[in-house]
Amino acid sequence: MEIGEVLVRASSSSIPLHHGNPVPSHFHVHLPKASSFPLSSENRIFILGIGFVAQSLALKLQNHGWVVSGTCTSHVKKKKLEGMGFQVCLFDANYPQPSMRSLLKDCTHLLVSIPPVAGIGDPMLQHEELLRSSLVDGNLQWLCYLSSTSVYGDCGSELVDEDYPTNPKSESAKLRLASEEGWSNLAHHLGFSPQVFRLGGIYGPGRSAINTILKQEPLSEGQKMRKYRKYTSRVHVDDICQALMSAIYTTPPREVYNIVDDDPAPREEVFEYARKMVLKKWPDLNLEHLELEESSGAKTRNQRGEKRVSNTRMKKELGVQLLYPDYRSGLQSIIDQIENPFFHCS
Repeated sequence: MEIGEVLVRASSSSIPLHHGNPVPSHFHVHLPKASSFPLSSENRIFILGIGFVAQSLALKLQNHGWVVSGTCTSHVKKKKLEGMGFQVCLFDANYPQPSMRSLLKDCTHLLVSIPPVAGIGDPMLQHEELLRSSLVDGNLQWLCYLSSTSVYGDCGSELVDEDYPTNPKSESAKLRLASEEGWSNLAHHLGFSPQVFRLGGIYGPGRSAINTILKQEPLSEGQKMRKYRKYTSRVHVDDICQALMSAIYTTPPREVYNIVDDDPAPREEVFEYARKMVLKKWPDLNLEHLELEESSGAKTRNQRGEKRVSNTRMKKELGVQLLYPDYRSGLQSIIDQIENPFFHCS
């Protein structure tokens, strides 16, 4: 199986920065200073794992003349991406193909958007020697790893910024932190500073409380377990892309950024608000499936991982003005786009 490459060159509609670097005009990003490298149609980004966030970014970069290459791991996803105009091949991280070497050597930017795997860790860092040999004499000058705020662990509901000590509790969070360190070390080995984005709970069109309700399915055990968590930091996919675009088009002064909105609200509150929005728009829908008994021990077991995550550094240093500063504005934008609830809920 081979790494898939997406090769798209498109005209751009952009506004110039003072130093001549273009940035998409629809992004609400106040860029703090110009990039240390010129951006042109020959900028190439390689995306390890074109998932929900990375796909959104790829489309935005595609529309601004970038050459984008990437990977996926299922035939269903491959077909979907091809239907969007991408050329994508399947990739098995346990058996990287030689074609990956040339793609990595040619790319100027690398986005890592793959989660660690239990018992293995980061599926690409297990091939670190291959990565280093492929990148050491290449064109790479920017690397970003998409991590999670779970690396902070249980902080007793404190307000957590990027300088707060990491203390992951779950196995997945421990693997996330190890992946952060691995990719950061690789970037430093190559001679530049990495970017580590610690994301809150990701939502957006097709992936939100609105969509969960419209699926007309009972909440999963995991969803019920999270129901009584006091604080849940979240962020809309479009705001993640804003932060990524800023980091690509500028030189951020730090390596680690929390990417979350302004309102770490309880999940129960978010779902109740979403339910009211759905009933207001479609009053004939039957939502009795959501009237579920709580999971055994949910109230006590979900006190772990409590924290409020600060986004001050993101807003100040990346210049991001959030399109959706809270779940209300984010959910409103999602439901406004849905005409037929049964067509859009998959």
